[in-house]
Amino acid sequence: MQQPLRSWIGTAITVALPTMVFATAVCAQSDQRSLVTAATLTFANFKNDPDMAWLQRNLGRAKAVMIAPEITKAGFILGGSGGRAVVVARDAKSGKWVGPAFYTVATASVGFQAGISVSEMVTLVMTDKGLNSLLADSFEMGGDAAVAAGPVGAGAQTDLVADFVSFSRAKGIYGGINFDGTIVSTSDKWNRIYYGKPVTASDILVRMSVRSKQANELLNVVTAATRK
Repeated sequence: MQQPLRSWIGTAITVALPTMVFATAVCAQSDQRSLVTAATLTFANFKNDPDMAWLQRNLGRAKAVMIAPEITKAGFILGGSGGRAVVVARDAKSGKWVGPAFYTVATASVGFQAGISVSEMVTLVMTDKGLNSLLADSFEMGGDAAVAAGPVGAGAQTDLVADFVSFSRAKGIYGGINFDGTIVSTSDKWNRIYYGKPVTASDILVRMSVRSKQANELLNVVTAATRK
């Protein structure tokens, strides 16, 4: 009886092991998947916000879009802000949107301030220089690449010349985020976990050597918005 039992156990392990490995991989991706889902909702909210008319009119010219669903800003005299973001980019040849790649954003600030707030941010990448900056390990907005605060309001007609045009909406009581000095860094660990292997921002956004079906909703929403 021992031999059949051992055989049954071995078969059960063989059958169950791939399922266990898959479940572990999905569990490991939970934070990344949650961020992509939140980014989809944030982008949809900005796309439908009547105060974001400039963003909506210029999405079609953007080479990439960076979305940060939650930028936390806190401080008393000394302060700062930070959070995680995803970037999707448009393939120059096909016009197809690809990604996402994962990033962190962080800003240090000094001045009279008090309080804690949470904002969401959508940044349009308007130039090749801006897109190339995102392919580096890290860069400084306003230093390595020019950044402008996006005009808000239904009648906003401002012509902007900048590598990045950033929009934010506060969920708490606080002043607007100052994007100058913001450090944007690639999150290699999050990219590796999400795609299941080591990948760079260039692999994701330029060479398009990896993709995830879980990001289809985000890509479809961005695609639909940029067709108008």
